[in-house]
Amino acid sequence: MCAALEAATTGAQTLLLEGASGLGGVSAISGGEIYLGGGTALQKATGFEDSPEEMAKFLTAALGPFADEQRIAVYSEGSAEHFDWFVKQGVPFKPGLWDKPSWVPFTDDGLMWLGENTFPFYDLAVPAPRGHRPQTPGFAGVLLMERLIGRVANSSIDVRTNTKILRLVVDGDRVAGVVVSHFGATLTLRARRGVVLCVGGFIYNDDMLALHAPHLLGHSKIGTEGDDGRGILIAQAVGAQVKNMSGGQSALNLPVQLMIRSLLLNRHGQRFINEDTYGGLIGHAALVGGHAPIYMLLDETGFEEVPEDERLGRQPAWVSDDLGELEMEIGLAEGSLQTTVGLYNRHATTGEDPQFHKRSSFVRPLSPPYGVVDVCAHEYVPDGEGGTVLNTGFGAFTTGGLATSIDGQVIDLTGNLIPGLYAAGRTASGIQASGYISGTSLGDGTFFGRRAGRAAATSLP
Repeated sequence: MCAALEAATTGAQTLLLEGASGLGGVSAISGGEIYLGGGTALQKATGFEDSPEEMAKFLTAALGPFADEQRIAVYSEGSAEHFDWFVKQGVPFKPGLWDKPSWVPFTDDGLMWLGENTFPFYDLAVPAPRGHRPQTPGFAGVLLMERLIGRVANSSIDVRTNTKILRLVVDGDRVAGVVVSHFGATLTLRARRGVVLCVGGFIYNDDMLALHAPHLLGHSKIGTEGDDGRGILIAQAVGAQVKNMSGGQSALNLPVQLMIRSLLLNRHGQRFINEDTYGGLIGHAALVGGHAPIYMLLDETGFEEVPEDERLGRQPAWVSDDLGELEMEIGLAEGSLQTTVGLYNRHATTGEDPQFHKRSSFVRPLSPPYGVVDVCAHEYVPDGEGGTVLNTGFGAFTTGGLATSIDGQVIDLTGNLIPGLYAAGRTASGIQASGYISGTSLGDGTFFGRRAGRAAATSLP
């Protein structure tokens, strides 16, 4: 939609093809965070100073190693203008900060922290909250997409739903159109200037996962069945290059308020990260770092501090006053929990965590009785649609895709641009490398989607 809206502003005749029966996709069921900064109007109204340089420093550290620094710099520099563009589309943002660690705020405040004020990032870049959220409590993706859908409906864009792309049409060295399926009929459509592919990632294509990102197989899938990789595959068929295909997000299915009060333990009963950092970074570190299965150890005080409706049904699988007994019940090495908790408690009495640098406001000694949550218990849980799904503790989606220029033009295997072919969103490889921060999917997709739409509309036919 952002690519189409930007293309339409140039006066180009714009056709938007949607495989589903309506617009919105996985973005409409997302948390709705848009990672923006560099001094947006919302940041200023809420009393925070920021710059493109500090935003780029944080993203380079959080999304690396091997993050695309040029793409991050362009994104950070244009971030404040991109926020203004959302406002012009009718997306509301309320000046206000949600200051508690969480996946999504329970208020309609427009700003939230996404790990910028946690170790090691506060030493690498001046912290500023950059999670920009449309004005609604909880999941805000639906409001964001409603407003964009409204803008598309009131534009000159021709929208065709239930229309799935099958392959590209090439005329010489140029992509000149698409072949699509519409209610069983096959149609061939010419693109006078360009084709922009924004058709999702490949989390629902197990064959592609096995080939490129096998560590994401078998976990809960974050996305829709439209994330089948077709956009990547049909571009590869005309010589497109791919990038970062092993990349992905693997969030732990845990309530954040329990996590920050706990010690997150790996399969050896040892801590592996500061529990107050952004939850997406924790899940990524847990899965990619080979730490699974993961255990969450709390004491009764920490568990009871979190209201029941915020625990998301999580209950300890093992409870005891004795850490040695817990070691035996879980199957951990003798002395492992006693050593981990002993080291933590020794420094927590003074509010310090020299091992992983959790913020002092979340540091206190743990005392019995203890409870341990089996984060990666392979059990079937409700899927919200009347069925069940196997819960491995992780929810995953892909971030790799087509290699593109800053303006979204797809790059071929020899490093040259493919005339007439553009991509954005999860179909393209964006600013993420081997890390992930919430809001960088919606932020990257909409920002570079606009650039791709504008470039395609103004390219020579």
